[in-house]
Amino acid sequence: MIINTLALCLMGIDKHRARTRQWRIPERVLFGAALLGGSAGAWAGMYLFHHKTRHWYFVVGMPLILAVQAAAVIYLTH
Repeated sequence: MIINTLALCLMGIDKHRARTRQWRIPERVLFGAALLGGSAGAWAGMYLFHHKTRHWYFVVGMPLILAVQAAAVIYLTH
């Protein structure tokens, strides 16, 4: 839950910084948060804040990371 909240907040912060032309959060940090277990939060943040939704590698990558993590959880719990 914590990493998902962090990933969601990172998306929101980066969107705010994009609008105000401030220093941005690197994309590798956004993907890193997703890979560390925050894929659901990052994906939700993309659409909640309308951020990074025009970049194909985010539109494809975030749901793919989420699917792989969900499959891993299902596999490991059964």
